[in-house]
Amino acid sequence: MAQKYRIYINEKAILLSTTQPEQIEKYQKIDAEHFDLQLIYTWVVVQPGNFFYVLCDDPKAFLKKITKTVKLVEAAGGLVQHEDGNHLFIYRNEKWDLPKGKIEKGEKTKVAAVREVEEECGIKVAKLEDKICKTYHMYIWKGVITLKKTHWYMMRHKGKAKLVPQTEEGITAVRFFNREQVAAIVSNTFPSIMDVLETAGLLEERDILA
Repeated sequence: MAQKYRIYINEKAILLSTTQPEQIEKYQKIDAEHFDLQLIYTWVVVQPGNFFYVLCDDPKAFLKKITKTVKLVEAAGGLVQHEDGNHLFIYRNEKWDLPKGKIEKGEKTKVAAVREVEEECGIKVAKLEDKICKTYHMYIWKGVITLKKTHWYMMRHKGKAKLVPQTEEGITAVRFFNREQVAAIVSNTFPSIMDVLETAGLLEERDILA
């Protein structure tokens, strides 16, 4: 299987891969040799297309190298499954999202993931399970181009809980969705969240991002 990573800028995706994307006619190619995230960010934002790709022999090493050119923020969060099979989502900034937040200085990634889920949703995590994946997205914060690297974990929740959205973080709703309802979230969520759901097996792989 070809190794690949995705970096998101709003609704746009940059695919780092060892092979060309299947639907290559929908992609614009970016030269790996002169790749600079600072410059690429401003260029991608004004392009009419949403899909870009970079061919590289070792996407993991390439990603590690290019992240050094911008401010990196590390965060952690979780996909929480209740014992009845439903999954937990939050509503923030007019979109459905998964609970996550910045890792504090000296804090372990797993600890941060659980803390953020519990703080943002008002629940108690019963069990922390395996890491699902890592996602990457870029944005401008206080005038600085920033890359957020988020570590996602599978978590379990038992019993009944009064879900309490952390309103000071802009969260206006917290609720569990069954598997059929999760599909509806796709129409109003972020591409990086779809990556998490896809990797966790809640969504089928999206062909356009292959």
